[in-house]
Amino acid sequence: MEWTQGTAVNLTISSLTNRGDGIGHVDGRAVFVPDTVPGDEVLAKLVRVKSSHAFGSLKRVLTPSDDRIRPACILAQKCGGCQWQPVGYDAQLAAKDQLVTDALTRLGHLERGHLERIGVAPILAAPAALHYRNKVSYPIAKGTTQPLKVGYFRKGSHKLVNVNQCPVQDERLDTVLQTVKQDLQSTDWPAYNERNQKGELRHLGLRIGRRTGQLLITLVAKTDRLPGLDTLAKVWMQTIPNLQGVCLNINPKRTNAIFGQETQLVAGTHELQEEFAGLTISIDSTSFFQVYTEQAERLLNWVSSQLTLKGNETLIDAYCGIGTLTLPLAKRVKQAIGIEVIPNAVQQANRNAKLNGIDNVAFVEGTVEEMLPSLPAADVVLLDPPRKGCERSVLDILMQRTPATLVYISCNPATLARDLDVLVNNGPFSLDTYQTADFFPQTAHVETAAILHLADQ
Repeated sequence: MEWTQGTAVNLTISSLTNRGDGIGHVDGRAVFVPDTVPGDEVLAKLVRVKSSHAFGSLKRVLTPSDDRIRPACILAQKCGGCQWQPVGYDAQLAAKDQLVTDALTRLGHLERGHLERIGVAPILAAPAALHYRNKVSYPIAKGTTQPLKVGYFRKGSHKLVNVNQCPVQDERLDTVLQTVKQDLQSTDWPAYNERNQKGELRHLGLRIGRRTGQLLITLVAKTDRLPGLDTLAKVWMQTIPNLQGVCLNINPKRTNAIFGQETQLVAGTHELQEEFAGLTISIDSTSFFQVYTEQAERLLNWVSSQLTLKGNETLIDAYCGIGTLTLPLAKRVKQAIGIEVIPNAVQQANRNAKLNGIDNVAFVEGTVEEMLPSLPAADVVLLDPPRKGCERSVLDILMQRTPATLVYISCNPATLARDLDVLVNNGPFSLDTYQTADFFPQTAHVETAAILHLADQ
């Protein structure tokens, strides 16, 4: 077969990648094709060719897989928000479990036999594969038939797909989106243009407490030059049920980051409250909180069940955020300490501790690599880093201080595997077990919690 750009090939899709693409093979070489499902027989065109693999575009599904379904969203073929809308949910779960296993064995150099021996449980399936997101951030762009578009970027581009509702966000946010979008279109506030950096409005953020129904609206703009925002915010406060506040985040930088460092309160309050793990958690407009409340709680419960605690332990929660995991676990130990680099998150964590009457916890501000050596020795260390994983210096400190138990929670199987390779294959820890969980149905993202102990214990 001619292995060149533009060549049409017949493929049987065998698996899915962590980017959401299907994988087929021609003459022993892999071809990655978006919008495909394992079991599909497809016709694809090669659009980018390498010596060992190629990337293709789907031309036609010749024989659909038994796991191919009709997408729940009418914009699924255009919008880049969800990669796996055509994939049946059971197949999504199987793919996510496989992604983690492959990462741990290929990148983490952990023996497949060891993973089988420790008896890993199947992935924690989501109770609902749609209408689960408690937070969304919509880019804003200049419209053609209307002043502004609000939506998600088209796959592989920076062209905005206009949306009025989204099947993966909490259904209660659909009405809020429609109301706020219509009101924004009635203003003369220009949308931000990332090419020439002109315009003001960049993003619309919506957040809801799944258990409480409380809402927050956050506009992200280049500056605070939005005349009439105070008046509009008051209207929203009066007409949108359960709306707690309206905030304006200022992001003047040429960056892909959604939020800037400054957030102004326009109306109401900058926080909502959510019920989580038996506690009341206050969450502000820009702070990190897992987008699937119920699944985050289930994974926390699994972690808690794996910890044999007597109540006299010291627990350190690195990358603690607003205390979402620190505070529930603090109730089971003598002392809990959270480390967080974002000052506002530390303030929120302290408020959440006070709100729930938890007085055996302290939160310190700084990076993990800076703060960890100065803290008391811990019996349990909880790691929940961002997608890039832990800094190598953090792993080195842990291998020197050797807490009896490490809990590593990760949203990126590749960096989890990289760090476990250091801690297990080149360090003093052994992997006791791990649990995958689906926090992001309809996408290729997967959450994993791993339990490690000192190898000689």
